[in-house]
Amino acid sequence: MLFIAIARDGTDELAPARRLAVRAQHLEGIAPLVEAGTVQLGGAMLNDAGEMIGSVMLIEAPTLETVRSILERDVYATGGVWQSFEIAPFRIAVQAKG
Repeated sequence: MLFIAIARDGTDELAPARRLAVRAQHLEGIAPLVEAGTVQLGGAMLNDAGEMIGSVMLIEAPTLETVRSILERDVYATGGVWQSFEIAPFRIAVQAKG
C-alpha cells in the first residue's frame, strides 16, 4: 500500500541548523529504503524563501504503523529536526511518463 508522509520541521531559530547538521546522515540512512523501493519519492518542503521546512515522502509499506516506524527511526526524527508527522494512504490517479 502507498502512503504519503509529511514531516514538518521545528519552527524555532535553530531548526535549520539541526536539519543541516544531520542531513548527510539522513540521506545515507534513507538510501537503502530508496534502493528497496520502500521510499519511492522524497524531498524537502520549502518556504517562500526557498528554505527547507519539512519533508514529503511517498512510501510503500504494509501498514501505517510501518511508515510511522520508518519515520521515527530516521535521524531527522531522533535528531529533533522533524517535530510532527502526517501520514495518509495514497492512491496514484495520474502520473507523468518518463
